Amino acid sequence: MRNDLVRSLRFMRNYRLQAVAAVVAVLAAAAADLVAPQLLRRIIDVGIAQSRSDVIWTGALGLVGVAAAGGLAQFVQGYLSAKASHGAAYDMRNAIFARLQELSFSYHDRAQTGQLITRVTSDVDLVRDFVGGGLVQAVSAVIMLVGAVALLLAMNLRLALVSFIAIPATIFVLVRFVSGLGPQFREFQQRLAALNSVLQENVAGVRVVKAFGREPFEAERYRAADQALLDQGLAVRRTVATAFPLLFNVGALGVALVTWVGAVSIVRDTLTVGELVAFTAYLGLLLQPLYTIGFGAQNIARAGASASRLFEVLDAESDVTDRPGAMALTTLDGAVAFADVTLRYPGSDRAVLDGVSFSVEPGTSVALVGSTGSGKTSVVNLIPRFYDVSEGAVLVDGRDVRDVTLASLRSHIGVVMQDPVLFSGTVAENIAYGRPDATREEIETAARSAEAHDFITRLPQGYETRVGERGVKLSGGQRQRVTIARALLTDPRVLIMDDSMSSVDAETEAALRAQLDRLMEGRTTFIVAQRLSTVRKADRILLLEEGRLVAEGTHEELLATSCAYAEIAASQLAGDDVIDAPDACELAEEGDA
Repeated sequence: MRNDLVRSLRFMRNYRLQAVAAVVAVLAAAAADLVAPQLLRRIIDVGIAQSRSDVIWTGALGLVGVAAAGGLAQFVQGYLSAKASHGAAYDMRNAIFARLQELSFSYHDRAQTGQLITRVTSDVDLVRDFVGGGLVQAVSAVIMLVGAVALLLAMNLRLALVSFIAIPATIFVLVRFVSGLGPQFREFQQRLAALNSVLQENVAGVRVVKAFGREPFEAERYRAADQALLDQGLAVRRTVATAFPLLFNVGALGVALVTWVGAVSIVRDTLTVGELVAFTAYLGLLLQPLYTIGFGAQNIARAGASASRLFEVLDAESDVTDRPGAMALTTLDGAVAFADVTLRYPGSDRAVLDGVSFSVEPGTSVALVGSTGSGKTSVVNLIPRFYDVSEGAVLVDGRDVRDVTLASLRSHIGVVMQDPVLFSGTVAENIAYGRPDATREEIETAARSAEAHDFITRLPQGYETRVGERGVKLSGGQRQRVTIARALLTDPRVLIMDDSMSSVDAETEAALRAQLDRLMEGRTTFIVAQRLSTVRKADRILLLEEGRLVAEGTHEELLATSCAYAEIAASQLAGDDVIDAPDACELAEEGDA
């Protein structure tokens, strides 16, 4: 944890000048604090004891000047520290966000959204408080501690040794205090992240909650997470409440000892009243840094826990990266081949694809069918390298996809995902997401191809209508058509449509298929679908079962040779071209014999 806190200081490198200037201001403020007791001693021992008003006036004016200089130095230090810390927080947030963009699908499969949001917001703010305030306070405390010790020893060795009696006990309390707070604050941040996860899930799924009348259940789930956060917060407060009285009591013991020994020395004429007052002031300056460290320890411990959580993201390894020497893919004809591909998702021993092999010529339309969980989406996810194969290889134009750069590979591939994801901009901005420089004419052409132009023009502001968060202002079918237009606008050589017509009605699906038949010409197209009406015209159909490729061919060929495919067809299609499933099973059995 402490190592991560030190590592977080690297975000201050762009703000070194402000940080150095803040430290200089700290030195000036510390010097002002250390000068003040000497002025007070002179006022008492010379001005008051000898009735010299000139000394009293000059001393008083000196105290005012020192206080003003110290206040100005503290203002400058506070301003520069805030400027540097907010700049560091800006860089931290950008670094974490950039890292989240780089991490592979498998990382995001495991991570919770609420946890990630907490890291980018709350954890960054806590680390910022340390680098901007806690660190400067620590530097100030060290300077003040060293200066106070030196002046105490110089003024009166005997009293200095007496005052030092309280220091070991104070340090012992601090060490026990800080070591106990670190794990507690880490647990607090984890519980805060869990609370945010519940909140995020509930807000995102509020329609489902209301549809099933689960408001009381969700309220109880949130209350339980909130109670866990409250309990941990109270545990932290108990630790703090126990430590600070001990610190103050130990410090008070030191002051009492110094006052008693000093009073005896005054009676014996070995110490003046002014010297005792100045010495007591320096003793306060000696204890003040220890109190500052005590107060700051909870912030340091909390920042340390947050820094560890930040670096968990920044240090996370991506499962999918560019190989050293990977080449940019400048052109792509669209040939795709799977060579004995096996896939196990990170953290799992179960193979979701097992020994899958097939090859596709450029411009071919390929449909993948099979039951839920058969591996259809896993196959198409390997082509743009959303995941990497565990064994075997995926080839495009004869090249292993791992031998070309990710950016160049994905620039030639258009993907329409099963879940239509839109961003909270306009319809036009969402369609042009993959090509921000597209003209309005190109955007409208893509929308027409996706059967989206008509409904878009009926929206209140047409293409400039804002779709709301996650496209909430559009229906599921409308969102799906916008995502299809978004993929088509990039003019990809390989087009992947992962169950992309599941949200559209039969009439729209028929119109889309007519458009897509033309758009697929010259492209290699992979279509994942549950409905055979969507895929029956594909050049090739791949049938998967439990991660294995069990049959391939045209619709007619599979009807005649695959029992499994014929059963699917019999359950979904009606017409003269559909033979009875038992006949197909008989043919398949004869072929096996």
